[in-house]
Amino acid sequence: MTAPRSDTGARLLSTDAWHRYLRRQGTGHQPEGARFAGLFGTGEAEGSVRLLAVLFPRADAEPLVVETILPPGRLSYPSLSPELPAAFWYERVLHDLFGVVPEGHPRLDPLMLPLQEPDRTPLPGTTRRPGPLVPDESAIPRSVTGPGVFTIPHGPVRSGVVESVEYLVETPGEDIPRVQIRVFHKHRGVSKRFEHLTPADAVLAAERVEGIASVAHALALSHAVEECADLTVPWAACLVRVLHAELERIANHLDVMVKLTDAAGLAVATARFALHKERVLRLTGRLCGSRFGRGVVVPGGVSGLPRLAPAVLDGELAALRAAVVSDWRAAMRTPSFLDRLRGTGPLDPAVARAHGALGPLGRASGSGADVRYERPYDAYSSLGLGAPPEYGEGDVMARTLVRQAEVARSFDLLHQTGAELRALGGDPAWRVPVPDGLSGHGVGRAEAPQGETLYLLRLEKGRVSRCVPRSASFHNLVLFHEVFAGDVLTDFPFIEASFGLSIAGVAL
Repeated sequence: MTAPRSDTGARLLSTDAWHRYLRRQGTGHQPEGARFAGLFGTGEAEGSVRLLAVLFPRADAEPLVVETILPPGRLSYPSLSPELPAAFWYERVLHDLFGVVPEGHPRLDPLMLPLQEPDRTPLPGTTRRPGPLVPDESAIPRSVTGPGVFTIPHGPVRSGVVESVEYLVETPGEDIPRVQIRVFHKHRGVSKRFEHLTPADAVLAAERVEGIASVAHALALSHAVEECADLTVPWAACLVRVLHAELERIANHLDVMVKLTDAAGLAVATARFALHKERVLRLTGRLCGSRFGRGVVVPGGVSGLPRLAPAVLDGELAALRAAVVSDWRAAMRTPSFLDRLRGTGPLDPAVARAHGALGPLGRASGSGADVRYERPYDAYSSLGLGAPPEYGEGDVMARTLVRQAEVARSFDLLHQTGAELRALGGDPAWRVPVPDGLSGHGVGRAEAPQGETLYLLRLEKGRVSRCVPRSASFHNLVLFHEVFAGDVLTDFPFIEASFGLSIAGVAL
């Protein structure tokens, strides 16, 4: 299908043609088998709304952005969700933030911004600055009814240091036939916050979109800026980026093990994995000054080289690896722990494939793009990454095994990166300047610990006019509804922990 290009360089279609095209792609009628990666909106000054769908025709292909424009007074279109289930939450967000109505949507409940005054939508991409918005916290209607059925509101405030989210568990007592999710307690208006920032300041905001994946978000945004400017990042910077991205990955996967072992009541294992995670964070802080790797990745490269000599870094990583591998192996040989993982929270491979599940969640169900492997960026193309691990069972056990394999691979990558840094010698360049007054558009990607992180960026005269971050946490959390067949209330913490997601990355 050919179509004119919009001012963003995307394929611009009429609304009917846009809808037909996405339905064919999503239902597998196209020979290239495009993967649906997201549906987003941009407010226009005259009151219209531009809809942008992002597709990946092949694993190693450039993203395909397909647009349509809804005119003022006609902010509606036929819903994609009945035939393209992955669009389900994206369409709800469009309704919350732009007032767009996907006609025929299965359940258009508020997700991101449940307002008592629906006409006061924020309209990201415009100069609109709405005043304080009052959320409507009324209960969501129940769907499971019958004798003895009741709803358990789990959250938004829970014990321990956990993010605000409300799970509404509908149950007759132990079995969980249905879970609803309310994430608006974490909504921060991130899309509006990016507007009018310079690329340098936008990276600072990106690092705070999803704190546990600060490096991945900074990478995705920087990749988008570098695409706009057609920049080539110095090799030293590519290595430093991989170094911090893999340390972030290890820390996240260790955090999942902390939560899983804690749910199983394994106090010693919980303490050990928490210790290893803390060691990773402290090592990251010694390398750059931030435990979360913030301030390292900048458009055009990195802010500087590691503060530790490569030989010192190698020694610390070797000791850390030995301890992590030993304790992980011990946990996976503990019968009482394995009994809680096997068969718990299975995600059907067909559902994962149809939805395009990302990261460890998708790979545990036999599918899941890994951007580092499919379309390598920075130094990954020259390192021995290899194909990502995949399992077919889709349960908590499979998701844990995927993370175990990824941690081992991350340590391998860190060893290779250290060797490359030692070979550089001298004082290598680590950054190229971004042109002043830059205008353009770009799509940036990076593989976060949770999966593919995506940024759509538009710059005008050196300032951000629209930035749309999409984390794997948002794309994957909707699948939480799908994994409770046969599970009971005591399985809940294992399933939640095994997803390894961040609510901050969902409620942008």
